Amino acid sequence: MPMRPTGGLKQEWEPIVLQKPKMKAQDLKDPKVVNQALRTGAQVQTVKKFNGGLNKKEATAAVNVRKLDEAAEPAALEKVPVNVRQAIQKARIEKKMSQADLAKKINERTQVVAEYENGKAVPNQLVLGKMEKVLGVELRGKIRKS
Repeated sequence: MPMRPTGGLKQEWEPIVLQKPKMKAQDLKDPKVVNQALRTGAQVQTVKKFNGGLNKKEATAAVNVRKLDEAAEPAALEKVPVNVRQAIQKARIEKKMSQADLAKKINERTQVVAEYENGKAVPNQLVLGKMEKVLGVELRGKIRKS
């Protein structure tokens, strides 16, 4: 025989309110939902995206950025002049040093010495000072456009 629970049975009379879950953003973009809202008179907010739906890139933005960069910065940085490049190479060869040896003595990378000798580096007074000490040549007084 089934047993009945002991104790008094109670019935709760408080109402339970069931609510619909809020709609997700994806559901709100659905055309059916938007049309339904328009038919019922609900508020619908529409925002037109700039160039939305077009497969074009805005070319004028890149041009404007380039113009801004050109206006704010100098056109080109000064490079190592020819006479300084030649003085570095001549002094290094007279001392029978390789670029790697010179780089080790001035605590710089070999690439830095190569850039100075090729004229691709932007002159740094500290590096030139180190080279002057090691090579025994004046380099900083020679930085003039040639």
